[in-house]
Amino acid sequence: MSIRIVLADDESIIRMDLKEMLTSLGYVVVGEAGDGRSAVNLARELRPDLVIMDIQMPDLDGIDAARILTEEGIAPVLLLTAYSQQELVDRAKQAGVVGYIVKPFRESDLAPAIEVALSRYREFQTIKSELHDVRETLETRKLVERAKGLLMDTQGLKETEAFRKIQRLSMNTRKSMREVAEAILLANEL
Repeated sequence: MSIRIVLADDESIIRMDLKEMLTSLGYVVVGEAGDGRSAVNLARELRPDLVIMDIQMPDLDGIDAARILTEEGIAPVLLLTAYSQQELVDRAKQAGVVGYIVKPFRESDLAPAIEVALSRYREFQTIKSELHDVRETLETRKLVERAKGLLMDTQGLKETEAFRKIQRLSMNTRKSMREVAEAILLANEL
């Protein structure tokens, strides 16, 4: 499956050269933009696998555009720029950029940078998903514990009996234990 890329650079000749390089490497350039705001909008619309952009662009610079794309979870961003000042590198790191290549670069520099950037982004997404799952599990456990405690207090049940009651209700109603626990807690508040 081809990797779909959106390019953003305010210089059309650089975009054209870069597109040619990427195409020869087997990547598919699905969109091009000449400024940061257009790049963000294009990425929102096309949902590419990667956005490659310059830092210095009109309307919205590449780092601010990268921050938006990262926060919205649209696509990873690889910055391709002539600027290597530490302040820009720090801003890029804070924006969640997954790669940073300083111009001039060779075609042979692109593929490894793209592959590493995509790999890192996939790892981040996996970790983010796992963290979400752990938080959900923990929250469910807390709710079940609260509901169990409530059943023990109000119905004089032992801990295992209260837990089995929640389990039984879950199976009989085809609801998750979390939903049953939330219903028990809500009913008690009413």
